Parts: sequence; structure tokens; C-alpha cells
Amino acid sequence: MTTTTARPTLVGVHGVAKRYGPVQALAGVDLSVSRGETVAILGPNGAGKTTLIEIMLGLRTADTGTVTLFGGPPGRNGIPERVGAMLQDTDVPELLTVAEIVHLVRRYYPWSLPTAEILHRADLTDKAGVRATKLSGGQRQRLSFAMAIAGDPDLLFLDEPTAALDVHARRAFWDQMRSFAGLGKTILLSSHNLDEVAALADRVVVIREGRVLADDTPDRIAATFAASEVGLRTDAPSEWLRSLPGMVDVRSSGDVVTLATTEPEADLAALFAAGHRVAGLTVARADLESAFVALTDDDDRSAA
Repeated sequence: MTTTTARPTLVGVHGVAKRYGPVQALAGVDLSVSRGETVAILGPNGAGKTTLIEIMLGLRTADTGTVTLFGGPPGRNGIPERVGAMLQDTDVPELLTVAEIVHLVRRYYPWSLPTAEILHRADLTDKAGVRATKLSGGQRQRLSFAMAIAGDPDLLFLDEPTAALDVHARRAFWDQMRSFAGLGKTILLSSHNLDEVAALADRVVVIREGRVLADDTPDRIAATFAASEVGLRTDAPSEWLRSLPGMVDVRSSGDVVTLATTEPEADLAALFAAGHRVAGLTVARADLESAFVALTDDDDRSAA
């Protein structure tokens, strides 16, 4: 008999709330992240993502609730050395070269990656001798990543890590992220790039107005909160189709019927089981972007 061992919890967020004057940035957030997971935090602007990350890093204090990293508060001795962070705004000594900055950051950690490896992972080897003032926006973004991984962290926070990168640099960054995750590192990622999230994240946490709306794998969030579209020709009556599980909408154009449904397999199985004709079948799967819009858009939420 084979048994599985649950991975230990690395990040625990329990009932965290934060208010800025009249604005409730976080309203009782609960979140648990296990060792080795890559978890993406999604939400519209102002949802509370950055505030949550800053509280987890110990840069801000929650009004109520608790945060633990590695079983203790974020600022406890020994914990900051195990954490790396790439935030949206990172200042660097402008007159130092890239290699000098990386070497300087390494010295803050009791153990660290070699400078050459850090530069390679951040795709900055050929910029090692360039001063920070001469870097492009994308190169500065990669320098921020280099600084975040300098201490070989067990837990890595990334806030909009590819915002300034072009397509090729973004995909190279994704490869480095997968490589880093493959070493057993735990990654918390905040991004507006949903292709990035779908490509990298084991789990997605969607927050809006400081509350968690969904917490699941990208595929299950897409399947649960967004409809797939099934196109077909059938003799099944529209009213019968509307009664099928997960059916959101039934539309007809000529002899083609389009079903918007969150349970396409179950609906197709019901069609076949009932003996209805099915021809010209096409299926367009729900995606994470559609689910995100459905969860966070005011009109969609009101309709739901």
C-alpha cells in the first residue's frame, strides 16, 4: 500500500484585514501555501494583491489576523534570509554595475548563489559590467529578479515580474521560473498576464475588494466560473438543452446550435444517451481569462 505525505505549509494567512482610512484593502483573507507550490494571486487593480504581499513580507502590519512564514512571523530571526522578493518598484545603486549590485546583495545573506549563476538565471551575463543607469526597462526588471534570487531563497515573491519584458524575454523568464520551481522552491506570483499564470501556477487565488473569491487550479477555476462553447447540429429541443447541467445559454444560428456550458462533457453525454442527433461538433474550452472576467466584472457578477 502506497501512502502520500502532505507537503508542509510554508505560508499561512489567517483572517488578515487591512484598512487605509475609508478603504478596506483586505477583509479577512485566508490563504495556505505548501512547500514547493507555485501560487498566483489575481485580482483587478485595487483588489488588495500588493497589500497582501507586503503584509506577508512583513513590510506592512495587518490590522487583524496573522501571517506565518516557515511557522513563524515574517520578521522572526532567520526567516527573512530564506525569502526573496521582486516588487514592482525596486531601487538600486545607479552608479554600480550589474555584477557589483548582485555581489552587494549576495553579502546580505548567510548563503547565496554564485554571482555567475545569478546573472545567468536573470539573462544578464552580457550586462555584468554595465551600470544600472544604462539598463533598459526590461533589463532593470531582470536585475530585480537577480536581486530576488541572490540569496537562493526557499520562498520567492514576484509582483508583476514580466511587466516590462518583451515576448522573447518573457518566455525566457518563464523557463527560469520553471527551473527554479523544479528545485523545490515555493513561489507566490502576482500578475495581470493570465497566459503567464496559466503557464506557471499550480494554484490560482482570485481576490476582489479584499476578499478571496476562488482558490483552485487554473483549469478548475476556468471550468467552474467560465462557460465552454459547444457548437453542433442537433434535433434536441432548445428547452430540453436549457435544462442540462451547467447550461448558461443556448443560441441558434441557422441549423447550428451553440451551447455555453460549464459541464460540456456531461451535456454531450446526455445528448448521446437520449439518442439525439449530433453532427458538426466543435468545442471551445473555457479559459482562465473568461473565468477571471466572470469573477471580477461587476456586470457579470450581478448577472450571476
